[in-house]
Amino acid sequence: MNLRTRFAPSPTGPLHLGHAYSAMMAHDMARAAGGEFLLRIEDIDQTRARPEWEAQIYDDLRWLGLDWDGPVMRQSDRMAAYDAALDDLWARGLLYVCTCNRRDIQAAMSAPQEGVPTHGPDGLIYPGTCRDKPQPAARPADAVLRLRLADCLAETGPLSFEETGPAHAGQITIDPARMIAEVGDIVLARRDMGTSYHLSVVLDDATQAISDVIRGEDLFAATQIHVLLQRILGLPTPRYHHHRLIRDADGKRLAKRDDARAIGKYRADGCTPADIRQMVKP
Repeated sequence: MNLRTRFAPSPTGPLHLGHAYSAMMAHDMARAAGGEFLLRIEDIDQTRARPEWEAQIYDDLRWLGLDWDGPVMRQSDRMAAYDAALDDLWARGLLYVCTCNRRDIQAAMSAPQEGVPTHGPDGLIYPGTCRDKPQPAARPADAVLRLRLADCLAETGPLSFEETGPAHAGQITIDPARMIAEVGDIVLARRDMGTSYHLSVVLDDATQAISDVIRGEDLFAATQIHVLLQRILGLPTPRYHHHRLIRDADGKRLAKRDDARAIGKYRADGCTPADIRQMVKP
């Protein structure tokens, strides 16, 4: 299988050192194997996406010496594909409408059992408040939709994926009971987006025929969600490589709000691409 990797930033702020590390790793792995490196712009959050940030992404990547194969995929052009997947899951009874807000969820979890987690890879673990409410025959176009996780796991059978990252290398088996307890019924469509990160990322990886997903360690726990969605949607499961996170001197993970560590700032200060590689070198 031809090795195909991707870098998928959101145009909601400047690229920082962590982005550079992930992009360079995905690019270098693909080029070393004679494979392809693809670029995807994850702009489903149109309230925060800005064309100037997208333009800066292209400029920074080129400055780093990274080139990509084929046209850039933009998620905002793919809403029809996300709608089709949601229609399929709704018709199979695997989604339900949720009318709870964050305060409702927090109130329902006001007295959690000791030792039971309250947060998972999708944020607060949903207690299932709306799960058994009557549902409309047709999928509502502007509603929060949650996945019936237990029903999906009952359909799929055993789930696993191959991990090549240093922290978890090997074949990872997903424990259904633990997933139900620690993930819950995740949101697959948000009212203001019409989709979600989890749904769009698995559909986009399949469309781009990504063989190896290179991304940060902070997304390792979300991989079980993606593998489940791949199985119920009939999509292939790529290999995953979760790399270390780039942190500041205090051990804090870099984020887009850390403008002082933006690639553009380093460029303006006279750094070279080689300097950036040295900064993120293990």
